[in-house]
Amino acid sequence: MRIANQAQFSKENVFGLGAPNDGYAQYFSGASFLNPLTDPAACPVFLANVTFEPGCRNNRHIHHAASGGGQLLICTAGEGWYQEAGKPAVSLCPGMVITIPAEVKHWHGAKADSWFSHIAVEVPGEETRSEWCEPVTDKEYQALD
Repeated sequence: MRIANQAQFSKENVFGLGAPNDGYAQYFSGASFLNPLTDPAACPVFLANVTFEPGCRNNRHIHHAASGGGQLLICTAGEGWYQEAGKPAVSLCPGMVITIPAEVKHWHGAKADSWFSHIAVEVPGEETRSEWCEPVTDKEYQALD
């Protein structure tokens, strides 16, 4: 369900908005928010609720790993997009789970007219790191709706 109204979205976003995602703002087009759900020092699996304002998306990126690794997205509120390099975009809605293997270049974010949240799960692995790449252009993004 597309949710353009922030007050309505807050009712649907059961894991909370969190704080502005200032540490990674340079890799996002628009405002995003981060609400960590686990403490990496206490739990081997890091989960965070990531919220995107309407039209916000992250740059293309790759989760590298020598073994294991990758990312899971568990969509929880609003509507968004996910796209792997060279493949059509996938429309996201609550209840969907996206499995992203290590070494797959991709991006994700909100639809132009909807807030969007997903839980990002960092899949444990060896020698894991993220590589941030080029932004999704406005022209590419607008062609999706």
